[in-house]
Order: sequence, then structure tokens, then C-alpha cells
Amino acid sequence: MASVRDEHEGATKRFRAKRDAILAAAAQAINEQSAKGMTFADVARRVGLNTTSVTYYFKRKDDLAAACFENTLDTLMAMLDEAMEEPTPEARVARYLAINMQRCARIEQGAEQAVAVLSDLRAMEEPFKGPLLAGWREVFRKTRGLWGEGSNKAEHDLYGARAHVLLENTFWLPIWLVRYDPDQYARIEARLMDVFARGIAAPDARWTPDIIDLDHDEAVPGREQFLRAATRLINELGYRGASVQKIASELNVTKGSFYHHLDAKDDLVIACYKRSFDTIAAAQGEADALPGSYWHRLSSTIATLLDVQFSERGPLLRTTALHGLPPRVRAEMVDRSNRIARRFAGTMADGIAEGSIRAIDPLVAAQTLMALQNAAFDMRKWASTMPRDRAVAMYASTLAFGLFDDRVLRG
Repeated sequence: MASVRDEHEGATKRFRAKRDAILAAAAQAINEQSAKGMTFADVARRVGLNTTSVTYYFKRKDDLAAACFENTLDTLMAMLDEAMEEPTPEARVARYLAINMQRCARIEQGAEQAVAVLSDLRAMEEPFKGPLLAGWREVFRKTRGLWGEGSNKAEHDLYGARAHVLLENTFWLPIWLVRYDPDQYARIEARLMDVFARGIAAPDARWTPDIIDLDHDEAVPGREQFLRAATRLINELGYRGASVQKIASELNVTKGSFYHHLDAKDDLVIACYKRSFDTIAAAQGEADALPGSYWHRLSSTIATLLDVQFSERGPLLRTTALHGLPPRVRAEMVDRSNRIARRFAGTMADGIAEGSIRAIDPLVAAQTLMALQNAAFDMRKWASTMPRDRAVAMYASTLAFGLFDDRVLRG
């Protein structure tokens, strides 16, 4: 006969199992529609419950979204704790990457559920936002610790750049890994770690890029300023978090002025993406015309885009803003992103043949560059603590020469 304790433990296990199923379904909804777009009704449908049953576990939608983000942060901390068991920075990064690749494989096989992406974390309201941001800062500090404490400010700054690039590549990985069959994951892991460990440039290459002038006259007066403000807010708050009212308030204009520039909010995001992609393509095109090696052309593109991200001319729209867009529009934006990545890959392939770029997998390396320039928006405050060229060189060194090369500290 079952004891009271057995019945209690059974009920607890059932409660946890149902709660975990709701969290998994909510994470899936957040990844497809953003936290703002997630609804109790959709989550309930995904787990075969009614809405009232979901509210038994989570009273409000923000409670559920916050629990999803907490689960993501806990997952990252657990992976980092395991990686920290290794004796050296390179071994720790390799372990962290391996854990991520194993998770991606299990998710692809249906043996594990994906956690919620963190792109909407800043759009959360209090009292949830403060603790979640504190959790994110702890994840960042733990990641930076993969390289040790740092004996001076320069090392501390460099380790911060490395941590940020590593984390952003972690978040970008599921976007492009789907183009490969799971039996290729081990190969992708090796090629990705090769870029992390030794960088893209040939061993004797130097960092001497040209910053390309991308300034141009506005076709519509005021539109560039409008799109910059909208891009900044969408990057910070996500597609759904950056309301038309907030964008208009940022510019101190009326909502009517918004609709003078664009017909609908989706049009705004498309226009911001077009501006960003056009900026990247312009940098690539101008760099292609530069004299010198293919490495010089590639490094000039990277440096120019980082300079844009760290300056008042920026930012470029983060790909995280894709969450919440209608599927058709999202597919178009991803396709444009892929074309830009392939152009990076083409430059690297030519550089490999020339000898100015190492023999790397250019398709894999191109995706690391997409993550690099995409993520630099979040490092504007970090970049503001040093001369611009120093910030660009330090941040770019993470992939130019690898996550363990200190030449930028000596130069």
C-alpha cells in the first residue's frame, strides 16, 4: 500500500513534469514569436491543456516568460561550470563548445527541448527585469572567467570582448547549424574551434585595416535619424517591445510622424534591416576595391562595421529582432543575411588561395563574423572606455587572430 510520502512524491514529480512541459512549450513560443508575442492560449495548445490549467502553474504571462529566461540562464551557468573544470582557457572554451554542440544534436534528435533565446530579456518589466539582468551579468562574468582573472585593465577588457564573442556565437549557432545534417556536427565543431583557437588571418598577418567612409546623402531628410533611433530601440527591446509610441517618444515626435515615414510597424523593421544590410554590403563592396591582400580587404570590412556599431552612425539591426516578424518577412531577412555571409566566405576563399588567410572552413568562419558584427551593438559602453581604433582592434582580434592570441595587447 502506498504511503502518504510516496503519494506526495508522486504528486511532486507530476507537478514538476507538467511545469517543465509548459516551460518547454513557452520557450518554443518565445523563440518563434518573442516573449511579447507568446500567449497562454498558444502555450496551452502546445502541451494539450486549457488556459486555466497553465495559470495554475504560472499566474501571469510575465511569470512564465521570466521562468523561461531563468531556465536559460541556469542552463548557461551549468555549461560554464562544467567547462571551468578544464585546466586551460583553450580547453575550457573547447569543452563549452562541445557541450553546446551536444545540446544542439539532442535538440535536433528530439531528445531535448531548446531553451528560450534571451533577445527579449531587456524588454521585461520590473520586478522581473532587474533579477534577470543580474543573472545575465553573472553568466557574462563566468564566461569571461574562462580566460582567468586578468592582471590589468587591458587584459580585463580583452577577456570581456572574448567572452561576448563566444556567447554570441553560442546564440547564433542554432540559426545556421540547421543547414547541416547531425552527422556533420562533429566536423563543424572542429572547424569552429579551429577559428576560435587560431583565428582567420595567416600567422604573419597584421591588423592594418582601412576604415571605409560610408557616409551618404539622405534621400529623404530625417529618415536616417528616424531609422537609427528605431534600430536602437528594437535592438534593446525586441521587435514587439519597441512600440510605435516608444519610437516616436525617442525622437520627440508624434505617432503621426511615424506613419509619415512608414505605413506599418513591419515596414519599419524591414526598413531598418534594409538599412543595416545595405550598410554591410556597401562596406564589403568598397573593401573589394581596395588594393592589397584579401585579408586586408576582409579586415577593412570588419573594422568599418565595428566602427559603425561603436559610433553615433550606428547601430546595425540585430538579427534577434527577427523574433516576432511574420514568417515570410523573417525568411526574406534570413536569406539576405545568408547572402552577406556567403560574400564573406568568398573573400576568405580567395584569401586562402592567396595565402593571406589561413586554411579554414570559410562557410563556418563567415558565420562567426556575422555573429561578431551583429553582437557589437551590446559593447558600445565597453568601447567608449578606450580610443575607438583600440576598441575596434581589440574586439576584432577575437576572430582575426583567435580567442587566445595576445598580440593586440602588445601592439
